[in-house]
Amino acid sequence: MVADPMLPLPYVVADKRQNLADTWTLELEPAGGDGAEAFGPGQFSMLYAFGAGEVPISVSGGGEAGGRLGHTVRAVGPTTSAVCSLEPGQQLGVRGPFGNTWPLEVAEGGDVVVVAGGIGLAPLRLAIKRLTERRDSYREVSVLYGARSPDELLYGDELRAWREAGISVAISVDSAPSSWDGRVGLVTTLIPDAAFEAARTTAFMCGPEVMMRFVSQALQDRGVPTDRIHVSLERNMKCAVGHCGHCQLGHRFVCKDGPVFPVGRIGTLLGVREL
Repeated sequence: MVADPMLPLPYVVADKRQNLADTWTLELEPAGGDGAEAFGPGQFSMLYAFGAGEVPISVSGGGEAGGRLGHTVRAVGPTTSAVCSLEPGQQLGVRGPFGNTWPLEVAEGGDVVVVAGGIGLAPLRLAIKRLTERRDSYREVSVLYGARSPDELLYGDELRAWREAGISVAISVDSAPSSWDGRVGLVTTLIPDAAFEAARTTAFMCGPEVMMRFVSQALQDRGVPTDRIHVSLERNMKCAVGHCGHCQLGHRFVCKDGPVFPVGRIGTLLGVREL
């Protein structure tokens, strides 16, 4: 039986861990009965904190039909703060899956570049997991990750595990103390040194929109076609089914037509604020 996308299913917080000062990862399990359908890498759910409201959050772990769902959430407002304040054993509502997925199948046989900024690594985490599970299906795989400072880097243990799985991981921070021995600078500075052949490369990208604009241009400067550069947009999503119009982007709706778009499809719309 297909769940009604307008009705939240009850889930319970099975595990919770703090990633950053304002960011937590919650592992959710169905609270009795059936869970949601399977989620693909890049799709999102609507998390409903009872009495506070609901918010769209990309699935960053799990995703099997009826199984656990992992969500990494930053507390930036009343609803996300309510979600982050939940403790193991407490319940919330889940609607989904919504949206489309990262086109991993298109990338098979070629090079893959994953570019993330800040918490934008979370919507890419499930895609990177699939890349590691099927590492032999791809040529060079690079993860380029930028954050504001070393203490704002997500998934430290997993970054190391991805390297061990045969993925090239490069990290840069905007600013750092003298004890930091890594790279300092914008994530765009990692692109010239990344190992990929432009004509056979597929890029996946998520982070602040200004970052994605500059990274997209840097990838194009190296020859990656715009229809092979994919971005995840989550601006202003509210209802997840295209009824409210909050996420309209030109003639498209981010929640229904995305959130993953090839840059060649959305063109200059990415650079227009509040469109």
